Amino acid sequence: MTPLTITSRDAATGPVLEITGDLDYTTAPELRHDLDRLNLAAGQQLVLDLTGLAFCDSSGISALLAARSRAIELDATVALAAVPANTARILRIVGLDQVFAIYPDAAAAVARDFPGHRSA
Repeated sequence: MTPLTITSRDAATGPVLEITGDLDYTTAPELRHDLDRLNLAAGQQLVLDLTGLAFCDSSGISALLAARSRAIELDATVALAAVPANTARILRIVGLDQVFAIYPDAAAAVARDFPGHRSA
């Protein structure tokens, strides 16, 4: 098991959360807690940078959906960046690749004119 680490930084489009380690039943509440404390304003985009995500189970997927719900509540959007292949496969299987804006990396997610942009 790889410990979960969540690091927050600001970008021009809004907050970026870098999620590293295992996002599972035992650690998903940490992400939900950080989302509750997140300073996200209307019109901003929350980017979840999954570059360092080692593992994600159904509780982790649920936490990603909670991030989307939180963004919608605040009239903001959410994007996933650098989704690992195993997590991307799960997102495709359950159709969530059509729900989340997905980018190859965090830099692309915060670039407003990125040509591959899909709205959340």
